Amino acid sequence: MVLAHHDGIKLFRSSLPYINAHRGKTFVLMFGGEAIEQSNFANIIHDIALLASLGVRLVLVHGARPQIDERVNMRGIEGRFLDGVRITDKQTLECVKDAAGSVRSHVEALLTMGLPNSPMHGAQIRVCTGNLVVAKPMGVRGGVDYENTGLVRRIDTTGINDHLNDGSIVLLSPMGYSTTGEVFNLSHEDVATQAAIALKADKIIVFSKDDGIRHNDGKLLRTIERPQLEELIFEEQIQTEQTVLSALTTSVAAGIPRAHCISYETDGALLQELFTRDGAGSLVMEHHYEQLRGATIEDVGGIINLIKPLEESGALVKRSRERLENEINQFIIIVRDGMIIACAALYLYPEEGKAELACVATHPDYRGKNRAERILEEVKRRALDSGIHTLFVLTTLTAHWFLEHGFRPSDLGELPLAKKELYNFQRNSKIFTLGL
Repeated sequence: MVLAHHDGIKLFRSSLPYINAHRGKTFVLMFGGEAIEQSNFANIIHDIALLASLGVRLVLVHGARPQIDERVNMRGIEGRFLDGVRITDKQTLECVKDAAGSVRSHVEALLTMGLPNSPMHGAQIRVCTGNLVVAKPMGVRGGVDYENTGLVRRIDTTGINDHLNDGSIVLLSPMGYSTTGEVFNLSHEDVATQAAIALKADKIIVFSKDDGIRHNDGKLLRTIERPQLEELIFEEQIQTEQTVLSALTTSVAAGIPRAHCISYETDGALLQELFTRDGAGSLVMEHHYEQLRGATIEDVGGIINLIKPLEESGALVKRSRERLENEINQFIIIVRDGMIIACAALYLYPEEGKAELACVATHPDYRGKNRAERILEEVKRRALDSGIHTLFVLTTLTAHWFLEHGFRPSDLGELPLAKKELYNFQRNSKIFTLGL
């Protein structure tokens, strides 16, 4: 996609809050051997270099399953799997070492490349690896000896943090080493998940063949809470590969704030996911990151930006900054990544058991997703808690929405006395009420 000059500047400016938010944070990036074989992988490396230049602390965890399969087939070894886990005998282990070493060298070479007129020119990235993953054998399960297939026993967080503090990118392979000097074949999902948990990473980002988490009906789930995702997985309603889902849910359950799933085939997916409000894939978190809460004085500017176009169109009554500051405690807002995308105000008339719902607004980019309904439910809850039995609203342009949500047409006589005296006959707003 080619951006016009103005659009490029606007996009760059809009990314500033994310640049500031991500600087100094620790991200674990997980990608399988399939991603490395894609033509887009060079672009992913460029984007990783950009993250590093912006001060993000990066731990890369690569897989090598297709590369191992290739070497196993070339040597005429029979590949053995049980429940999707490779049984690693001595011959297969040599293939694992060869494949993992080759992939690691390839990634290191791409991160070192700095040709003139290329995105990597002048990057001077240092990549560090080593015996940073301590492993243990998977052992004998169900009578089957998995031999040199292992599990992560411990992550050397001190060693990794030393490298990160020096400004290096840490690269982890799907191999681990035991205190007895053995080498074990690990799943890169296990390495990535355990590394993220041990490092208390701010994010884990999983590259997948899909562009995110998709429901069986094909719908892309942009944002989903972990308990809901696990329920859908249990009900077999998700079509995304199991290894990806396991890495996402396990990480979030262990305290990683955000787990992302993006496509390794889409150019720029990593940057779009991290530096734009709507991202490019799916975000898994413990709780919804669109926060519904009461407004504070710091939110006045955001509310003004949200309601100004509606005031200019005549949909809302104009409110001065001074009035908003005085009435800020009456406002309920939805905040998405620091931006107020919906609001409403609740004015109580407790002597008459009534309350006004006013200044209902949703940002144009976020309409049609039940955000106004979320605010309405919160308004009703707060009204009931205050002893209110009737909610009323005055509107000029959105009568149909209130009718769809249970309000009924009313007249001036049903308004509280104080509100009735302030009614603007020139504006001629329609009146609707809702019994609580």
